[in-house]
Amino acid sequence: MRISRKRMRSMEKTEMLFSEIYGKYYSAVAAILRAAVSGTLTEVEITRIVRDKAFVESTLRIPAALKTEEWPLIDFSLRTPLAHEPGTPLSLLEKRWMKALLTDPRIRLFDPPPLGLDGVAPLFEPGIFVWYDRYTDGDPYEDETYVKHFRTVLTALREKRKIRICFRSHRGVEHEWECIPYRLEYSPKDDKFRVQTKSPRGNGLTVNVARVINCELLEPYEDSEYSPPTAREKSLIMELVDERNALERAMLHFSHLKREAERIGENRYKITIYYEREDETEILIRFLSFGPKLIVTGPERFVSLVRERVQRQMELSRI
Repeated sequence: MRISRKRMRSMEKTEMLFSEIYGKYYSAVAAILRAAVSGTLTEVEITRIVRDKAFVESTLRIPAALKTEEWPLIDFSLRTPLAHEPGTPLSLLEKRWMKALLTDPRIRLFDPPPLGLDGVAPLFEPGIFVWYDRYTDGDPYEDETYVKHFRTVLTALREKRKIRICFRSHRGVEHEWECIPYRLEYSPKDDKFRVQTKSPRGNGLTVNVARVINCELLEPYEDSEYSPPTAREKSLIMELVDERNALERAMLHFSHLKREAERIGENRYKITIYYEREDETEILIRFLSFGPKLIVTGPERFVSLVRERVQRQMELSRI
């Protein structure tokens, strides 16, 4: 993903969005006042809060200004005239960020209420991003039928209800499945949502939401009827040569996964990532996108998958 230069120049010209009331001084004093309102404030606590939330030199300024009542917020007995804990309203930057998020059709699938954002301009428009690392046949997020099916599944998840789902397989064959949905997952690479389901008999199935033909809510299920499957976590061990920002790109590329990195030599790193078994094909594709800068060292099963994939690509290139 990248941001176009034209859009970047437009963002640089935007008006000032920051205010000092969201800075460290105000954050520290607000925490002190919250402790004073609750009646737990002590001089030691004041010093600790200032040290944790403000600058190093603030321990000389803030406690003294409060104790001498230069800032008339607490008295000599460490009590405050405030009846309620202080809060910080959303800043203009936060409101514009939230308004920008609501322009994303994927977020609108969850129907979030735009309360308090009337008249607020979004911080950026969706067109500012250019995606170069995902497929172009993503889900039709603004299609009325798709939205209806997505929200039916979402309701079933929230209300613990069974569903009867009719869908079309990748071969074009229609199937009907009465099941319990237990997770909605999103694939950034495919730009698609999938619903993971399980029948009361124990059979599991993952269905692309875009392939759903009809989805019907059924009765609530009892906890005794179903227990969520345990995640089948797998690991992948790789060695990376840090050239042309390869390490930074790898950390960003796999940022949504649990991972560990260890330096093992000059510009060489050992990276271990953990993923669910169902995502193995996507992880394989992501790994291969790095070319020779990233080498898989284990487990042997994944090494075999890499060999098979490369061999298949070589055979196709000869056709």
